[in-house]
Amino acid sequence: MIEVSELMRKVGNIRILTNRLVDDRLAGDYHSSFKGQGVEFDEVREYTVGDDVRSIDWNVTAKTGFPYVKRFCEERELTVMFAVDVSGSQSYGSGSRTKSELAAEITCLLALTSIRNQDNIGLVLFSDRIVKTIPPRKGRTAVMRLVREVLAAGEAQGGTDISGALDYLGKIQKRRCVVFLVSDFQDEGWEKRLSAAAGRYDLICCSLSDPCELSLPDAGVLELEDPETGETVWVDTDSEFVKKKFAEYAEAKDNELRSIFRKSGADFISFSTDADPIENVRKFFRKRALRR
Repeated sequence: MIEVSELMRKVGNIRILTNRLVDDRLAGDYHSSFKGQGVEFDEVREYTVGDDVRSIDWNVTAKTGFPYVKRFCEERELTVMFAVDVSGSQSYGSGSRTKSELAAEITCLLALTSIRNQDNIGLVLFSDRIVKTIPPRKGRTAVMRLVREVLAAGEAQGGTDISGALDYLGKIQKRRCVVFLVSDFQDEGWEKRLSAAAGRYDLICCSLSDPCELSLPDAGVLELEDPETGETVWVDTDSEFVKKKFAEYAEAKDNELRSIFRKSGADFISFSTDADPIENVRKFFRKRALRR
């Protein structure tokens, strides 16, 4: 397990990194991207030309002798759940960060943006089982706890059960909410569960990858191990034939994953361990805001 001092250092670094990224503009883009749970009464005011006559408050109008209309505003407070994959494959990273560290950065960035809009944030960590659950809460303390738990579980072993995680989420979160599903999606047979979850929640899939999962480096003959199954294989990374087949397979899997997201009705954002996640988040929020 990761040492406590090292864990707190990483949490502190992520907090510093993401705090400077969450500005008013990003918070505004987030606000425009996600609908509230409904509408609530705000106030009554005098009728002006152009107001919808259906909004006239007849009780107030009768009392004052002047037409008044009801005003409603969006009920803004949301519940935002982070379902984060902490299976064995998340410990991989060919550069300066692992996929689990990237997942923690993304969780922190999105959670800080959420609390700037007074939303509640909660967490489900999963591998081939449910590792930990944190009920939705408000405040920066809640954000840092989420990040700490993602990093602390970063060396968890085992496979990935996305279907099980989505089933569990359905049991603990009955009402509609925003769900960020953070994973590398190295699992099978979860497509139907994803479609069901996308119909129930506002679901955004955050897909994690590493450059070396898309193209092999020139590193000679290597023994590679699957961190989830322990299976090993020898690969000649200098072979042009092997590199070509590997790249073709990786591209096909990426296209398949994107097709699954689109067919399910879920939104998705792609992230890589060698890139800053902020620009992809900004582009996603703006795209959603335009759709609304």
